[in-house]
Amino acid sequence: MLDFSRFLVPGDGSFRLADRNPADTGGFDSDKADGRERLAVLNTRLDELQEVIYAEGKHRVLVVLQATDTGGKDGVIRNVFNGMNPEGVKVAAFKQPSEVELAHDYLWRVHQQVPANGQITIFNRSHYEDVLVVRVHGLVPKTRWAKRYRQINEFERLLAEEGTTILKFFLHISKEEQRKRLQARLDDPTKLWKFEPGDLDERKRWSLYQKAYEDMLRETSTDWAPWYVVPAERKWFRDLVVSSVLVQTLERLKPRYPESKEGLSDVVV
Repeated sequence: MLDFSRFLVPGDGSFRLADRNPADTGGFDSDKADGRERLAVLNTRLDELQEVIYAEGKHRVLVVLQATDTGGKDGVIRNVFNGMNPEGVKVAAFKQPSEVELAHDYLWRVHQQVPANGQITIFNRSHYEDVLVVRVHGLVPKTRWAKRYRQINEFERLLAEEGTTILKFFLHISKEEQRKRLQARLDDPTKLWKFEPGDLDERKRWSLYQKAYEDMLRETSTDWAPWYVVPAERKWFRDLVVSSVLVQTLERLKPRYPESKEGLSDVVV
């Protein structure tokens, strides 16, 4: 099993996003074809672990995916989680909040989506939008959003202490890679539906978002809810990192199938 701990964000306040290479392959001496083969093996193991977790009904796993536009959140969900039993896996996408959601605190809608016993839940964007978009667009004053790092850490501590395993992945790409991916959407008729004119407005705020992401990662990577900065320009390697971390983490949970009911060994159908 490959060790991807080098992509963890340290909790000592020293993290700088500029120090992480979005095209890095972690010294992995391979190519796309070999990477995909390794991913297939990992995903088979991941599917097995998820089935046991669902059957046991004991563990809860929360996977948080954050990225700039075109960073690859949908690709990770499609390529890493596609073979899992849908009864035990859920994807929650957090878009612009509704009027009802805005009438509550910003974590209200998030808490309703966290995993139950036996479930793996993937957040496609998350509560972190409230220290990203909200900050960059000035939707609330700094005196409010600056407190949210502490609040989010305590919210995630609550989940962890109640039995939820939390893994957070920031899919890291460069500004030039984003430009290429946005252009690819415009050039492909089957992907035009993904392009929004507002994407270009957000792109103009690239530097503001990079600073917001850096602060988010530095302030909210904790022992109970660590962040991984995943180099995401090579999609095969991005998926390999996420799948590897998930397999390693779920294996440490040591899930077991529940014991069968007494007398079943004598049952004949």
